[in-house]
This record gives sequence, C-alpha cells and structure tokens, in this order.
Amino acid sequence: MPTEARSVLLVITRGDSIGGAQIHVRDLAAGAQALGWRVAVAVGSPGPFVDLLKDAGVETFLIPGLGRAVNPWSDLRAILQLRFLIRRWKPSLVACHTAKAGLVGRTAAWWAGVPSQYTVHGWQFADGISPVQRVLVLWVEKLLARITQVIITVSDFDLKLAQRYSVAPGRLMTVHNGMPQWPLSEVLRGGATVKLIMVARFQPQKDHRTLFAALETLEELPWSLHLVGDGPDLFRWEQWVGRRGWASRVVFHGLSFDIPSLLASADIFVLASRWEGFPMSILEAMRAGLPVIASNVGGVAEAVMEGETGALVPPDDVPALSSALRRLIADRDLRREWGTKGRQRFEAKFTFERMLEKTLEVWERM
Repeated sequence: MPTEARSVLLVITRGDSIGGAQIHVRDLAAGAQALGWRVAVAVGSPGPFVDLLKDAGVETFLIPGLGRAVNPWSDLRAILQLRFLIRRWKPSLVACHTAKAGLVGRTAAWWAGVPSQYTVHGWQFADGISPVQRVLVLWVEKLLARITQVIITVSDFDLKLAQRYSVAPGRLMTVHNGMPQWPLSEVLRGGATVKLIMVARFQPQKDHRTLFAALETLEELPWSLHLVGDGPDLFRWEQWVGRRGWASRVVFHGLSFDIPSLLASADIFVLASRWEGFPMSILEAMRAGLPVIASNVGGVAEAVMEGETGALVPPDDVPALSSALRRLIADRDLRREWGTKGRQRFEAKFTFERMLEKTLEVWERM
C-alpha cells in the first residue's frame, strides 16, 4: 500500500470509556476524512469509543498492548505492534493523543521513519499530580519531544507550562479544543427546582468530593444534581448519596451518549476538578447556553469568563464553590445572561470547524 500525501493514523489509549480526548479524536478523524484525508485510529481496547468510530465510518485498529497503565513489557509490545501497523498502513504522519499513546505512538513512528504530532490534553506534570509522577513524566516528555515534529497544546496554560520546564522549545503551538455546532434547545429552563449538571468521569482528577461538600451547605435551596459519567469511583459516591438521604435529589446517569439533551434540560453546569487541560465538557455546556461554574485549573479560564459567562473558583475550595452555586441558584436572570454570553463566546472561538482548520494546517505543513 503506497503512502498517500494526506493520510494520518491517530493513536489513543482507551476504547472502553469516553472522555473529552476520545470525543476530540472521533470528531477530528471524521472531519479530516470528510475533507479527503485517509484516516484511521489505533486504540488500545475495544468498547463504546470504538463503536463511535465505526458509526462515524472511521477505520480502526486494535493494539492490545496499548494499555493505560505503565508496564515496560506491554509498552514494548505495543510499540512493536504499532510500528508494524505503521509500516503496513503507511500513513504520511502519526498523530498521538493522551500521554501513554503519546509515548508509544511517537516512539513507534520514529522507529518506522514517519513524522509524528502529539496533542496534549493536559500535561501529566501539572499541579495537582503527585510529585514523583511529575518528575518522571517531565523527564520522559523532554526525551520524546526530540522525536516529535509538532506538539499541540489545547490551552495556552499548557503551552506556558511546557515553556516553563523547557519542554519542546520551538515545537509548541496552541489549538483550542472545538465542538461541532448544535442548535439551542427550546426547553424552558428555570423551574421550581434548579437542575445542576456535571459531566465527568468518577476518577481522582475530578473533584466530586468538593462538589458534594458544597451542596451540603445548600440543602435548604431547591436544587437537584445530575451526574453524567462512569469510572472507578462511581459506586463509592452512589453509596455515599444513599447514606446521605439524597437519592431523590441526585441522579447518576452513568455513561451517556445523549449529552446535548441532558445539558439542554439543565440550568447550571458545574465542573469541580483538581487539574485540567481544556475541558470539552465546558465547551458543550457553553454550546448549550448554560452558565458555568468551574475550578480554575489548567486552561479553564481561557473558556470561562469570570463574571460574564460563569464563575471560576479555586480548586478544593468548598466555601467558594458553595457561594458561586448559591448565587446562581437564586438568580434566574443571571443564569440566562451568563448562558447567552457563553453561547456567543463558543460560536466566536470554540467551534469544531475552527479547530479542524488549524489542525489540518499543521498536518499539511508536516
């Protein structure tokens, strides 16, 4: 099979769950393919993400060794498997997403003599990550940067973080995440009970503990909470809600493929996090015309304008989150004002078309 001038193999680790990086890769692959690129995605495991790719008509390859956990033997096996795939499928470039796929994908591409591009969905040496992991990842990223043609960060925050630690000087650029356009819902918001929604996996990065602690101070207010996502900590929080007596106020939706409809029926979007890159869930909320309350970590402040489209609160700050929630729960007009401005900001800066155009410009140059 000859190498085509415009062909890309995207590499990502997990196929068994769906997060912002998976949605980004799905949309990017489908968008590039629609514009005439030959596209395929290599993924580490089967599951709902692979099903999404197939539904979008994107060719997929399973690389069994591409597990998320660090394991030298599995990682070497994944590099060999991916190198074999690259030499057989013959892409003109390899584009890697998430840290583990970035390690395996860039190494395999370099070994196969194909240029690589890496998209950072939040550095693994950011604040909030364990010191030991930060030191190890920083060392690895500096080595891998030497064999990477371009590194795209999804926020200016991550670009500046890399510059601070002298990672990949001269090879960095920011391309903010983008989401496809979606019509605003005709659902009338502002009922007697204010519906809060958080779309996030139940894992250490996401701070459900602080959210629940803040809501404990607001029990007298008329709110309900809708939590969308799966993850290793889901069962623990389901049990906690049951013991707290909130079963009628807190709804666990699990993994959902109908995020737009869930957002359309909500009043306030909340994202409590310990660290972030540039969350796709916030863009989805802005697209839906929702005001956003979010932890001020990573590139969140590049999307949410404090006092204009939402409220930014320090991470792990229960009083600050409680205060922001209380203000918006009590003020329907403010919710509508911030939600409208958030939608306008999304349309001006964070559409999928804008992100795709900038990414393809990078690939064309490569």
